[in-house]
Amino acid sequence: MTSTLRPASVAEVEQRPGRWLALSVLVLAVLLVAVDATVLGLATPYISEDLKPSGTQLLWIGDVYSFVIAGLLVSMGSLGDRIGRKKLLLIGSTAFGAISVLNAYATTPELMILARALLGVAGATLMPATLALIRNLFHDPRERSFAIGVWGATASAGTAVGPVVGGFLLGHFWWGSVFLINLPVMIVLVLVGIRLLPESRNPDPGPWDLSSVVLSLVGMIGIVYAVKEAASHGPSLDALAAGALGAAALFGFVRRQLVMPKPLLDMRLFRNRGFSAAVLADLLTVLGMSGLIFFLSQYLQLVQGRPPFEAGLAEVPAAVGAVAAGLAAGGPPAGTRCGPWSRAVSPPSAWHSPRSPC
Repeated sequence: MTSTLRPASVAEVEQRPGRWLALSVLVLAVLLVAVDATVLGLATPYISEDLKPSGTQLLWIGDVYSFVIAGLLVSMGSLGDRIGRKKLLLIGSTAFGAISVLNAYATTPELMILARALLGVAGATLMPATLALIRNLFHDPRERSFAIGVWGATASAGTAVGPVVGGFLLGHFWWGSVFLINLPVMIVLVLVGIRLLPESRNPDPGPWDLSSVVLSLVGMIGIVYAVKEAASHGPSLDALAAGALGAAALFGFVRRQLVMPKPLLDMRLFRNRGFSAAVLADLLTVLGMSGLIFFLSQYLQLVQGRPPFEAGLAEVPAAVGAVAAGLAAGGPPAGTRCGPWSRAVSPPSAWHSPRSPC
């Protein structure tokens, strides 16, 4: 499904001197997206004191960013195939920096939830665009596998960097500083990316199916809302209705992808046991790490009375294993061109690339 605007031979790619510097720019974007998923954990007590959100609102502030990314990830990857991945990355990076300011200066819980959701929309443009561009930059299977490993390890490193950076900033500034740190990084990313990153898109992507986009987003929001309401207030009619709506939307999404000639997400890939196992492992890891960071950050500060920076350092060992696993999983097994992780972390648009080693 995926192609580029201007095909290049492997020899041409190997002679391109700026590809490793371009990789550093791409993983910088991934690092920020991952950092923003965990940096809020240490700031939660300060936000609670300042904005005075309810328990449900606090959960939405903490989680809306991540599940908006999850709901739009496939859709944004497909959009990048159409308008150009470099263009999508630069637009998303600019929006990410601008919306970070809105997060920093939010004055009400409702505005904070909206700002976090918008930040998730911007973040969803960065994840698939960066990986698709990596696959376009590195045509040699070994270099590509290493680059994907660096990408995955950087995403994992964000879980470790987030609490440390957040703890340092909270120890010297107010809680909004954990969002303003995104601005200088995104400025560098945009300026360097304009010069170094090649543009690529699918010349025959098919129509962008808006119905699939809506179904996936409604499905994710409905399920997450139902779980949150049930956890906060116990089983209720509202939670049951939201869960049923979300399940129906996801069922409709899957059915639609199976009959579309060019789906946003090829559901047949899940027939591959290696791919399905890698995706399941990713899911369980994210669920475990997200819960750990959220509750451990508050426990270390509110129960043990540790300062924010010390609490952030205490969380580093929990993420070191994730970083090591990301690097190890990026490399294919001996004698093979790629492993299941290479597909699990790839955007759907890249799974059938003519130059993909997978």
